[in-house]
Amino acid sequence: MKKIILTALALGLAQPVFAKCGGDWSSFVNGLKKEAVDRGASKSEANKFFANVTRDKKVISLDRSQSVFRQNFSQFAGRVVSQNRMQVGASKWKQYRSAFDTAESVYGIPAPVLLAFWAMETDFGANQGGFNTLNALVTLSHDCRRPELFRPQIFAALELWKLGTFDPVNSKGAWAGEIGMVQMLPEDVLTKGVDGDGDGRVDLVRSAPDAILTAAAVLQSHGWERGRPWMIEVTVPKKMDWSETGLGKPQFLSDWETVGLKAREGNLPVARWKASLLLPEGRKGPAFLVFDNFDVYFDWNKSLVNVTSAAYFATRLGGASRFNAGSPDAPLSGDQMVALQKKLKARGHDVGKVDGILGAKTRAAVQAEQVRLKLPADAWPTLELLNKI
Repeated sequence: MKKIILTALALGLAQPVFAKCGGDWSSFVNGLKKEAVDRGASKSEANKFFANVTRDKKVISLDRSQSVFRQNFSQFAGRVVSQNRMQVGASKWKQYRSAFDTAESVYGIPAPVLLAFWAMETDFGANQGGFNTLNALVTLSHDCRRPELFRPQIFAALELWKLGTFDPVNSKGAWAGEIGMVQMLPEDVLTKGVDGDGDGRVDLVRSAPDAILTAAAVLQSHGWERGRPWMIEVTVPKKMDWSETGLGKPQFLSDWETVGLKAREGNLPVARWKASLLLPEGRKGPAFLVFDNFDVYFDWNKSLVNVTSAAYFATRLGGASRFNAGSPDAPLSGDQMVALQKKLKARGHDVGKVDGILGAKTRAAVQAEQVRLKLPADAWPTLELLNKI
């Protein structure tokens, strides 16, 4: 196993240019060519690398919509955690046992965690995306919404091209520029890529061992703690101080047991660890204790629904039963969520963009209003709350 690590400083990736976006497309691409030369590429290399780059309007459309985040946890998890994926996951675990064992022994990442990422990203490599990666990255860098994220990826892709593992014309992946079986951005591939099959190169498109060990290296770099849990499903009492629930409010496991929490299967660990109580659909729905390792998932995806589903999927692959759906209050419709966000904003809460998505800021505002109105403060928006604000 050979790990390919090139420091961002040595590659000139440490100080991306944030301000250069928008304007005339040709002028923008010419600016990228000049920056490539400033970073050490020859003029001929820069011209060849960017020779066929074009703007992809569909990428911008997908970046703007992302309607999947409007689904609640039960809807999203019910769709992505299928019986077929469970079966294929068990088969892949057996097939690549050596790579998964190495991932855990070297990087501390359990096989179920990696399998869940692999499944959710590309159906174990079957659907890696059909967008030209360079076009996607340049399009998103030209757009002024998040250039600071995507512009450095262009020059990381340039370095991968020099290494012979990226083709600016034929390399394809997700609309947001991720490539390979576990959908990594080029900078992560470049700086944390692992040659898991020993062939002397990192190929996340075709080599499962490379993908598995690279994903493990990336998760370790984000702070995954070896031997620690990430999520445990629990049962909760009918009455408790619901304002103590939610991410960022950790308590010792013994304290949670004192108020009546119990592991749904088996027992809670006896270790003196802290965890937060996550109620993705309120106090009447599924309930999970989530640990520091759960926070690492947010370096992979910022959506709470997506992250919770991925973490839950990993518990299922590790042997846990399907979550107890409970009987949560009906979710608000998209229009109702927008109306709620507008009301919350009018009351001085920071809900971020008014988009109908129940994100972290909206949840915090909901919980604060529930406390004010003396409603159960479980951060789950209801029609009653909407009508009372």
